[in-house]
Formats: sequence, C-alpha cells, structure tokens
Amino acid sequence: MNASSPDLKTQVSRCPFALLVLFLVFFSSCVRHPELINFNTANLPDNTPEQIVNAMNLTIQPEDLLRIQVHSIDDTAAMPFNMERDNQQNMQLANQAGEGGNYAIELFQGYLVDQDGFIEIPTLGRIKVEGMTLEEAKKKILELVNPYLNDPTVSMRFLNLKITVLGEVNSPGIKRLSNKRVTLLEALGMAGDLSLYANRTNILIIREEEGRRTYKRLNLQSAEIFTSPYFYMQQNDVIYVEPIQARIATVADPAQRIITYSSAGLSIITLIIALTR
Repeated sequence: MNASSPDLKTQVSRCPFALLVLFLVFFSSCVRHPELINFNTANLPDNTPEQIVNAMNLTIQPEDLLRIQVHSIDDTAAMPFNMERDNQQNMQLANQAGEGGNYAIELFQGYLVDQDGFIEIPTLGRIKVEGMTLEEAKKKILELVNPYLNDPTVSMRFLNLKITVLGEVNSPGIKRLSNKRVTLLEALGMAGDLSLYANRTNILIIREEEGRRTYKRLNLQSAEIFTSPYFYMQQNDVIYVEPIQARIATVADPAQRIITYSSAGLSIITLIIALTR
C-alpha cells in the first residue's frame, strides 16, 4: 500500500453504517453458547448426596380418573365392588377407539372424582377421596370392604395423569404419565428436550390445585430448581418454555426477511469493497 492510500482505520470510518448493519445482523441472529447450557450457573455438589426435601406425593383432585380394583380370596364375592366390563364389551370399545384402544377401555373403567371430591363405588356408595394420596384412599376403601370380604386387597392408580408442555420444545403437546413421580427434567425429556431457541432462564409452570391456580417461573441454569416445589410435576401441570430473542428472525415474514438479509448482504459487500480499495 503506497503512502497516499488511506489507512484501514480511515477506510472503515467511511462506512460506519455498513459496520453497524454487519454488527446487528451477526449478533441478533446468533444463539450464544451460554444460552444453550443447562445449570451453567449452578454450583452442584460433586459426589455429595443431597437430601430430597421437596418430593411431593400426589393427592387426588376433582376430575381425576382412578382405576380401583378390589380382590379377595373369593374373587366372585369381590365382583360387586368392581366396575368391569366383559371381554366382548372391551373389544367393542377398542374397535370404536381405534389407535389407543386399550387406553380408551381404561377410561371407561375408571372412577371419576366429582366436583365435590367423591367417587361412587358399587355397594359402598359415595366416598370422599379429595386431598388424599393413593395410599390413603386405598386404606379407606380397604376398611370399607373388609366387613364384606375375606382377606381383601385394593389396588389403585391414576388413569388420567397428564401434563402439557408448550413452547420451545421439540415435541410439544399433552404427555400422559404412567409414573406419578415425574420431575420437570423428565417432563422436558418427554417433550423431546428444549429447542435451540428455548429461554432456559424463564420456564413457566402453571398449576391448579384445591381450586387455586398458581404460576412459577424457574431458571433451568440454576441449581435452585432442585429444591423448588415445582420441580416435581403434579397432574394437569402446564409447562411453557418461552423463546429467546434470536427466535424472532426465524419466524419473521419471509418477504421481510429476504429484504432484511439482502440489505445486510449489500452493506457487507459495500464494506468489503471499501476496505479493499
């Protein structure tokens, strides 16, 4: 470069607009590495077991659907306490339901908890179960059937245990649970994990219980989630994962996006030409 040629600093100063556009395009369209890492600010104890203090035992709520089966040494004597259909009825229900027929059969065989918190079992009548755990409800039913049966047993589980995962996950939707002890991390795993555009610092949990709705925002990059009462899911919880700012560029109007990137491209070309003169 000869002495009369302007130095690089002078050349760059001639096109501040192009530099500004280049800077904005580069940093507004990128997902930074720290935004993709979970627990990156968490000081997790290494090889030091922690006592679990926030584990929750699910309680029965109105609109829950329960599978209850009463057994005895003489199962014929236990039949009046069970709501069962014969095999022919089960086949008809499965055919009507098509895919997921077995689940539909279970729904028809479940006991719905009414708005007052009661279920109605043949012979035993209405039983208040709202607010009880499954173990407590089983014990209560066992006490009620004990005078009628010889050495009875009761099995009980939730049929409609589910959560909903929405937002920046790879497979959003309603997730049915077979296990009553599910964590937030497991729930996100059922939804295919977080997308690249998920805001890991502001995950919203919406919960309804005992006639109240609560909202809690959790930071997945912090260890505090492990001690939160919202770390363990309850039936009908809703998880919403909001997007980070970079997501906007991916859902913008296609025509507007083309114009934006074309303008940015022309500015970059202009900058390159100016710097090479």
